[in-house]
Amino acid sequence: MQDRDELLQMLKARFEKNMHRHPGVAWPEVQARLTGNSAALASLLAMETSGGEPDVIGQAGEGGQFRFCDCSPESPAGRRSLCYDPGALESRKENRPQGSALGMAASMGIELLTQAQYRELQQLGEFDTKTSSWIDTPADVRSLGGALFCDRRYGMVFVYHNGAQSYYAARGFRGSLRV
Repeated sequence: MQDRDELLQMLKARFEKNMHRHPGVAWPEVQARLTGNSAALASLLAMETSGGEPDVIGQAGEGGQFRFCDCSPESPAGRRSLCYDPGALESRKENRPQGSALGMAASMGIELLTQAQYRELQQLGEFDTKTSSWIDTPADVRSLGGALFCDRRYGMVFVYHNGAQSYYAARGFRGSLRV
């Protein structure tokens, strides 16, 4: 499959260019996990084609799963202008966006970053200095109609809230995938 080989080459090149994101991780180990894992490759392809520039940012879990995350400088361009979740999308009577962040993430087989994961990502570089990204929102906040998003301004990471049904051209979402 040519797309698979091209994707693996692109991921390898990004991995080697950004070794500071994954100290102690070797590409052959990552490639071995990806080879034959068609679901993970499909998710990574969706992350790539929507502008996410996925890269390994470490290992997690008992099995030492590799953590991939969107590492594009700004929130992925192909995932902007989305409200937070399907419930928020349904609540909009006028000017509905094309979809929701949680809905798109589920269709891609990835998860939105948590606040802690977003802050961890920001330790690896400066992301979202001109855009913002929806993050996984606690149920108690969502039950009141809100949703959370983050960005980086003035050298700091900020967490904000907005109505879950809101959407903006400069707000998307970053995803995470464990392989």
